[in-house]
Amino acid sequence: MNQSVKVSPECERLLFLCRIVRKEVQYLDETTSRLFLEAGETKADEVRHWLAEPELSERLDAFVARFSRLQDTVGDKLLPALLQLLGERPGAVIDNLARAERLGWMNSAEDWMASRTFRNQMIHEYIEDIHLLTQALNAGKNFVPHMRDTSLRLIREVEQRLPPSAQAAN
Repeated sequence: MNQSVKVSPECERLLFLCRIVRKEVQYLDETTSRLFLEAGETKADEVRHWLAEPELSERLDAFVARFSRLQDTVGDKLLPALLQLLGERPGAVIDNLARAERLGWMNSAEDWMASRTFRNQMIHEYIEDIHLLTQALNAGKNFVPHMRDTSLRLIREVEQRLPPSAQAAN
């Protein structure tokens, strides 16, 4: 006999966020490898070339969008939902990140906050200052492994804390 398992809305939301974050990590990894074909620092001339070529410009846009989306989903949605699961009251992003660092879910809340700065530079400085954009892109590329690591740690934390019945029902 097949019995349906009742899963709380909070558990459903956490599982949904975990599925979304997994996809966002995958898509960001794919875009990063397609945009940054060579190891090492990208030069301003190369970024200028990307902006001049429609296909490369779209890859650049995809990288910036996927980087931003993953950062927002993890920092503004998954982390606060996980803290609530623990019975904690989520606070400001910096406070939540500091708590995640203390719990061993991320290496550095300060680095995560710094990545928000270069994310904004990737978005807003894009048109005006090629050198600032290039620096921000290099910083973003170098931060992708940390974002992936943190994202996957948070997913594992959720999966360890939810009852197996909630995970099976989803």
